[in-house]
Amino acid sequence: MTDGPSGGSEHVPSRDRRRFPGISSRAYEHPADRSALVALRKLSGFDTVFKALSGLLPERSLRLLYLSDSVRVSDQQFSHLNDMLRDACYILDLEKVPPMYVNQDPQPNAMCIGLDEPVIVLTTGLVELLDEEEMRAVVGHEVGHALSGHAVYRTILLFLTNLALKVAWIPLGNMAIMAIVTGLREWFRKSELSADRAGLLTGQDLQASMRGLMKLAGGNHLHEMNVDAFLAQADEYEHGGDLRDSVLKILNVLPRSHPFTTVRAAELKKWAASRDYQRIMEGHYPRRDEDKDTSVSDSFKESAGHYADSVRNSKDPLMGLVRDIAGGAGDLGGRLRDTVFGSGRAGGAGRQGPERPDADGPESPPGR
Repeated sequence: MTDGPSGGSEHVPSRDRRRFPGISSRAYEHPADRSALVALRKLSGFDTVFKALSGLLPERSLRLLYLSDSVRVSDQQFSHLNDMLRDACYILDLEKVPPMYVNQDPQPNAMCIGLDEPVIVLTTGLVELLDEEEMRAVVGHEVGHALSGHAVYRTILLFLTNLALKVAWIPLGNMAIMAIVTGLREWFRKSELSADRAGLLTGQDLQASMRGLMKLAGGNHLHEMNVDAFLAQADEYEHGGDLRDSVLKILNVLPRSHPFTTVRAAELKKWAASRDYQRIMEGHYPRRDEDKDTSVSDSFKESAGHYADSVRNSKDPLMGLVRDIAGGAGDLGGRLRDTVFGSGRAGGAGRQGPERPDADGPESPPGR
């Protein structure tokens, strides 16, 4: 048997699960998440800048707050959660087990924060909501954040969000900070998809991961919910509506740090059915000792390819319009008007002019 990571005693998962020695976070990171992280890690002076920021960030204050006003998970307190944490670190081969706390809060939530060392926080609302296998996926999700180095950026996001509230009375200052926060939120939403994959690699139970996401959306009423119907909502969300709905989707998601739960479930199921996931489960994955040789340009190419595929395959009306623009479709102005306001227009309502033929030839300019 192999000793568990940095805990001293012998420890293996409570049921037979595959372990991934030396696995790099690149194995499960979403392409958009990975390209951003690779670029940041390669950036000259990046570590120095963040060490300089550490005096401003409230990391020490947060650690003291959780130590004084939360319950630290251990063999004596929430021992079943401690077992899950050690299991997750064992499976993902994270050498140092991060401290984990349970915080009294009825809102189901979990986070991984910290600059020097990650700290995992679970709320009581989450602990009471999920069963053992669902919680195992969540703990693996947070360990995935720790392995990817997400805790640093999450801490900065929390700090800047709070700072934006304090300087809201300064118009230009608030706008500048919120621009950075918006960018960080967009990255963090992608990082959540990465961490969901880490949770699946840890729990190795897709149905448990699906149930957990479903409970986050609808509460502890599994007898009233159905995974297939829940996933159908994600399909309806992506495919339904018109351009107005597409714009509303963007506006709805901008203030969020997490993607919508139906979208997360659909993304995770798609990844679980992919060859990438199967290769990891077969033991073929990037190793941590290869991270230093990672190509930034290759990561950006993969990210660009992912977005191109997303646009190409998306059924969203706005993405359809983007495809038409890229393809040089004619009379896009008319198509946009018809999609938003409907194709039927009352005659004689405006200035009458000569009819124009459909712009379907290569010589026709795109709509303006």
